[in-house]
Amino acid sequence: MARHRSSKHTRPVRPLSHAAYQTSATKRDGRWIIRQIRAGQSTKDYRCPECDQLIAAGTAHVVAWPHTPPIGSTSGLDFRRHFHGSCWSRRP
Repeated sequence: MARHRSSKHTRPVRPLSHAAYQTSATKRDGRWIIRQIRAGQSTKDYRCPECDQLIAAGTAHVVAWPHTPPIGSTSGLDFRRHFHGSCWSRRP
């Protein structure tokens, strides 16, 4: 009988690896932790919250999440967003 994996929605959220290169930036809406994703690392499609356009799998982009978690949250990782690199750099 095949092993059955539990749903990803019922498993605890895994923290992002600290081994990858991260920086921080201050934008109009606060301080953010930023990670650059190379084209080869991207395996899913995402929607950029800045331009509302698709970031296709295999496209280099930026992942950002709040440095300070919003009130009532234990981690800013729950609020991570994927941006086109150009959209992120234009963001005030």
